Amino acid sequence: MSKPGTYTREYVVETALRILDEFGLADLSMRRLAGVLDVQPSALYWHVPNKQTLLALVANKIIERAAPVDASAVGDWQSRTLAESIAIRNALLAYRDGAEVVSSTLALGLGADEALARIRVGIDSVCSDEEVARVSAESILFLILGQVWHEQQRMQADSLGVVAPAVAAQPNDVDGATDSLGFAIKLILDGLEKKLTLNHESR
Repeated sequence: MSKPGTYTREYVVETALRILDEFGLADLSMRRLAGVLDVQPSALYWHVPNKQTLLALVANKIIERAAPVDASAVGDWQSRTLAESIAIRNALLAYRDGAEVVSSTLALGLGADEALARIRVGIDSVCSDEEVARVSAESILFLILGQVWHEQQRMQADSLGVVAPAVAAQPNDVDGATDSLGFAIKLILDGLEKKLTLNHESR
């Protein structure tokens, strides 16, 4: 059996991410992770103090892998915000139960802050009101998490054959969901732009 110091924290997190993708969040336990690494469960505490911290590190890794956005190629602040949002959505979809892991991590205040920071880049460039910027970005992030969670739940249920035929996953669902998400985000951004314009005109 391997010694506690055989693996780095990075390797432990990467292994946890592979387990998540193969078996899902319900089966990502410290015991299973220790078994895959061929160490005693207690040895994992050299790298992570508890499962909540492990999930936070996994959530951070998922968000880190969101494709970078070339600011010079996306145009205005709304286009930048939308591009960042779609990049985050795609990163969540790339891993089984990705949205649930990131959502729970955010809810506990343990990590995944980069997701919100990326969405705020475009918003902060036009909005100086901290509260308005924060609420706008959070609304978009929660929208992304909710949509991806719904997609991933449906895909999992569909793979088990327990989804009603009328809502079973179809080949064009991903493109359709992206379009729907983009439209919903645009509604939020248009509302923010209107608010900023009214605030400017009232001065």
